[in-house]
Amino acid sequence: MNRKPKGRSPTRGSSGRSYRNDTGLTRQPKKMRGRKPSSQRWLTRQLNDPFVAEAKSRGFRSRAALKLAQIDDRHKLLRPGMSIVDLGCAPGGWLQVVADRCRLGTGDAKLVGIDLLETDILADVEIFVGDMTDPVMLDKVRTAIGGTAHGVLSDMAADTTGHRPTDHLRTTALLEAALDFAMEVLVDDGFFLSKCFRGGAEQNVLSIMQRNFTTVRHVKPAASRKESVESYVLATGFHGQGGWDADSDYEDADDQQSPPGENGGYSPI
Repeated sequence: MNRKPKGRSPTRGSSGRSYRNDTGLTRQPKKMRGRKPSSQRWLTRQLNDPFVAEAKSRGFRSRAALKLAQIDDRHKLLRPGMSIVDLGCAPGGWLQVVADRCRLGTGDAKLVGIDLLETDILADVEIFVGDMTDPVMLDKVRTAIGGTAHGVLSDMAADTTGHRPTDHLRTTALLEAALDFAMEVLVDDGFFLSKCFRGGAEQNVLSIMQRNFTTVRHVKPAASRKESVESYVLATGFHGQGGWDADSDYEDADDQQSPPGENGGYSPI
């Protein structure tokens, strides 16, 4: 008797043709015909991601909300009555987490968000549509928050080009812009949390953080995919005594490449 070789059984696509499921994932999206391979991989990954399902079941607007929730569960950043700014807030998942944990709508709690994209209205949150690198827009955000904030959040990332070094530099520029704003509005002992693609260029920005915050560290919540270069940089205990002095940092860039954990409290988790 002839026996078929063992292995994954083919999966039948929407075109009627059979193809082998080499992703190792158990569920495949419908209507894949005509989509680019990269889109097919993304859809398949989303369908099989337990954090996508969890975010949906908890009523979050995005999977990213779980990242902030997990970071806050560990580091206890958000407290009732805080004033928080969310840079790059669309679609609003982080706003939902902050609104809940800071008990927005009660006491002195304030929450302001800004993004290039429209963000659906959320009760008691002031949201601006615009570019956070535009000084005029930042003035509006600063006024809305009342001049000072206990924390500044940024989940911004530049649109990808497919060229990793370029993408890293562009996202690092957003990190620098977010830090610049944070240092203008943070109260003493405030915190800054931002997306950070680790690749070397961010060392200069981390050096500025180390001089102006008590502790600076990388955090990677469970909801961040293991294979992703994405992590978050968390700076706590703002004192602002180190200044900016970015020109000096860039001139001394070759001296900023010490291993994590050997300079100013910067350490991965």
